[in-house]
Amino acid sequence: MADDSDDKTEDPTQKRLDDALAKGDVAKSQEVNTWFIIAGATLILSTFSGSIGGGILKPLRNLVANAGQLHTDGAALLALSNTLGYAVLGAIGVPLLMLAIAAVAGNMVQHRLVWSSESLTPKFSKISPGAGLKRILGKQAVANFAKGVFKLVALAAVMMAVLWPERHRLESFLMFDPSAILDVTTNLTLQLMGAVVAMLTAVAIADYFFQYRQWFERQKMSLQEIKDEFKQSEGDPHIKAKIRQLRQQRMKKRMMAAVPNASVIITNPTHYSIALSYDRGMSAPICVAKGVDNVAFKIREVAKKHDIPIVENVTLARALYATVDIDEEIPVEHYHAVAEIIGYVMGLKNGLAARRM
Repeated sequence: MADDSDDKTEDPTQKRLDDALAKGDVAKSQEVNTWFIIAGATLILSTFSGSIGGGILKPLRNLVANAGQLHTDGAALLALSNTLGYAVLGAIGVPLLMLAIAAVAGNMVQHRLVWSSESLTPKFSKISPGAGLKRILGKQAVANFAKGVFKLVALAAVMMAVLWPERHRLESFLMFDPSAILDVTTNLTLQLMGAVVAMLTAVAIADYFFQYRQWFERQKMSLQEIKDEFKQSEGDPHIKAKIRQLRQQRMKKRMMAAVPNASVIITNPTHYSIALSYDRGMSAPICVAKGVDNVAFKIREVAKKHDIPIVENVTLARALYATVDIDEEIPVEHYHAVAEIIGYVMGLKNGLAARRM
């Protein structure tokens, strides 16, 4: 069947990829998001740990120092809660904003921003036992299990490597001043988070490439799907216009490549140019290139570079442009006029060759 994964052997078209993006189906690794959040938290802790602690500690000290002077009526308690709330918000507002930016960046580095309700649409496959079993026993589930085991072992190793050398100092924390304990624990936390970020870097990179490969495999198409998509696209006027444009560009390139092999260029002399090719044994000359205005100028320019004779004949140039297509023989009614020009050109070539001998 065309829907079977075994039949989907062809790389997805750009339309298929665009449709997947519109539906919110993108290559995404949750490990990349986790890396950005933990890396952002580490940066925030190293930069704002002092200001956060000071911003929260100062109003709390004032509260404790003036506890006996506090009023317990509703208005006073409301004012106190507002003061403490503003103090906490001022201390953690910027760090929380930076953390939110890190979370958004974790998505944006993987794909463009997508707004789609497709994932919210009820689907039978989400509650189907067969589909659920396939998800549990599929490649994605196996990869997630292996990734989870690796992260657990790696995290234990990182914590051991960072905390084990500090075990004796940790035992003596009970005798430390609270402010000194805060500085030591902050430094240890930064070391631990830095090591975790380094470990997660490898996990995030490997997981992203795995998720991208899985997503790309899901987008693959069967030959029948490609044919059906092509038929649908052919009916789109924008697609047709694009196809015509591409065809014209290819025809122009092919024409210019044929000009150096032409026998003569007939012009009017500015607006029209027709390149004709003729060899002995041919029944009639063939038009290999033609054009008006800029294309005509380009044909004459290429002809001059390759020493192709250029003959001015206003009436014949206009008539040939209107009656003959590319790679076609000239009409019978123009045989005589064209024969005179080609005979004249061949005579010039023969005379030039004789003078060189």
